[in-house]
Amino acid sequence: MKEYLTDKKISVVIPCYNEADNIPVMYKRLTDVFAYITPHYELVFVDNDSRDRSAELYQSLCKQDQRVSAILMSRNFGSSDTSYAAGTEYASGDAVVWIDGDIQDPPEVIPQFVQKWLEGYDIVYGVRSKRKIGALLGFAYKTFYYLFRRYSYIEMPMNAGDFCIIDRRVANALNSLPERDRFMRGLRAWVGFKHIGVEYTRLERAAGRSSTNLGLYIRVAKKGLISFSYAPLTFISNIAFVAMIVTTIAILAFPFFAIFYPAPRGFLTLIVVILFIGSVQFCILAILGEYMAKIFEEVKARPKYIIRTVINNHRA
Repeated sequence: MKEYLTDKKISVVIPCYNEADNIPVMYKRLTDVFAYITPHYELVFVDNDSRDRSAELYQSLCKQDQRVSAILMSRNFGSSDTSYAAGTEYASGDAVVWIDGDIQDPPEVIPQFVQKWLEGYDIVYGVRSKRKIGALLGFAYKTFYYLFRRYSYIEMPMNAGDFCIIDRRVANALNSLPERDRFMRGLRAWVGFKHIGVEYTRLERAAGRSSTNLGLYIRVAKKGLISFSYAPLTFISNIAFVAMIVTTIAILAFPFFAIFYPAPRGFLTLIVVILFIGSVQFCILAILGEYMAKIFEEVKARPKYIIRTVINNHRA
């Protein structure tokens, strides 16, 4: 009789966008891996309104393997956080694995996740000890994780992406949160539970071109910092406090300078000061605007996503 790591059911959530070249490879590698993990598993592809032939591939895979489901979004809902949210709400396993559809996170690491989960850890996340990316992008990643860890009010592990396994209790906790504009790895840390990291090397894309650009990276980084940090607002308070002290000193010192240095020159200095103060004001307004936009999105109470259809819908 074949031995498995566990007989519990494990769900795998795989966000995809224009990953037609990677879908068959991902399916093959995942099924090969789970042949030694558990006989009870499901693969949940969450497609963010792809424009390639992904839908045909989902249809084919779902037809040949009833353990495969595909959630097709009604439109593109932005970053993969929404896809992870949708897939986690759909998943029915005792544990849920998150893995990107570009196969930069190797499925062969999942058995290590499962082993740690079986040892009693509720969250086992991948720690990117090495990344095969450019130096500039690597620096940007490190800077983001440093800032997030330094200024967030939750403890965010360094270099931990979305790749992980979460226990059913964690999945239920995430599903119960009312937050709509989600930063999933931040919420994963926020809910708590017992967690541990597993180091691995993040690879280059297996095939195709990345749809993620610098603008999306910046938006996701801002969403993470604004959702889990009061540091920008504290920065505004600090600026206001320093400005108040400087202004008070200037008011007290002005009579002295008015007596001994009447009609002082300094037109260029005045222009520089005005431009500096103006730029600080714009910075403050921009920070407040980011928080107001976040509040605006939440109070509208729109659904996090809309599903066009589900192929092999086992929850129907």
